[in-house]
Amino acid sequence: MPDVHGVLIIARNGDRTEFYQDPYTYEPSYTESTPLGAVESHQLGCYLRSTYLNPSSPSHIQGIRADLVQNDQVLVHAKAGGEGTAVFDSAIAVLQGLFPPNSDNLIHLANGSEIVTPLGGYQYIPVEMAPSNVDRALESWTECPAFEQHIKSVYASEGFRETVKSSGPFFGAVRDYVFGRSTALENAWNIYDFINAQLTHNQTYAYRLPPTFIEQAHGYANYHENAIFSDKETGGIGNIAGRTILNTILHTLQRITFDEDPLRLLLLETSYQPFISLFHMLELVNEHPQLAAIPNHASALAFEILRGPPPELREFLRIRFKNGTNEEFQTYPVFGHQGDIAVTEFLYRLENFAISSQKQWESACGIHSGYFGITSATESMNVLFAAFSVFLLLGMFVLSWFKRRRDTYVPVREVHVVNNEKGRLLP
Repeated sequence: MPDVHGVLIIARNGDRTEFYQDPYTYEPSYTESTPLGAVESHQLGCYLRSTYLNPSSPSHIQGIRADLVQNDQVLVHAKAGGEGTAVFDSAIAVLQGLFPPNSDNLIHLANGSEIVTPLGGYQYIPVEMAPSNVDRALESWTECPAFEQHIKSVYASEGFRETVKSSGPFFGAVRDYVFGRSTALENAWNIYDFINAQLTHNQTYAYRLPPTFIEQAHGYANYHENAIFSDKETGGIGNIAGRTILNTILHTLQRITFDEDPLRLLLLETSYQPFISLFHMLELVNEHPQLAAIPNHASALAFEILRGPPPELREFLRIRFKNGTNEEFQTYPVFGHQGDIAVTEFLYRLENFAISSQKQWESACGIHSGYFGITSATESMNVLFAAFSVFLLLGMFVLSWFKRRRDTYVPVREVHVVNNEKGRLLP
């Protein structure tokens, strides 16, 4: 068995309250994590610990410190936009399972006293987040005109129109159980998310919901989200969720594989959208069509970097996926391979599709910077409002100045010069 030299984990957040997304722009609403979600993510963290930090595990990461976290070996990114609040909470819960409290997490002070961190040795691991309005790596599909056009194209497609017809009976029957929400296929995500949240947390609702309704809602939501977050072309706009997170994936693989870098474990805590895009971009859905769907809460996609014994000096990549808390990791070969893929081939196949900068994201979204670097309609309105405010203040200042001049104006009296003996000026 080759040694595991490093691992990159993409994890979906745990359970949270209802999460509405605009069907035409995917503008998100507020949501927050639940105790169930924290437990799910903590279970995932414990599972990852037993898989990758246990020396007796065949997937143990070589050289990583498991008792007390060594911060240069572990890197954590959490999504800020959309479900950001729940995602951050989930990241913390995963880390609590990965690196549980340890009484050896202490310090000796100069006065001879010994201080253990709170909660019996809690381990504080930095979590990096971008500001929610610029989180293009993990929230790249909002405020993107080209993606909104892609959504319209999906809704106008022949396949979607046919599914609208076949789904009519269900959406007609479910109307009494969604309380005024739009019962159209375009709103399939929100219908499913509402029913699922109520079925999980509302016992009265659970007693009323007819059999098979949650399964049908789930099926149509899977169809909807798979159509929206995929594309026929690897570099298509439908795959933007995968293309932006791909840059972090490739960069991390290079750090672990080629650089003399201590990094051994990267955790990317995010939402469900990148999973769907990546499953298409890696061609996993060709052999495993069940992956063309929304992953369950606390799912995990692992990229294991393998290093074989001498004389094999190359690194290989193994992709494994765990769908929610009730499943084990399953291995899924990518690009039609029958086994692991060389890291160099993986990089070569995908590097041209990664979106690695704001400029590339703007180009993919069809956003053209104008004067003052304006890159969106929102920014345009902000700049116009700022300019209007400046001119308004300037106008008020000018008017105030003229008013003061008027109020302090004193007419100049005529002055006559008189040739008196003192040479004084007399009125």
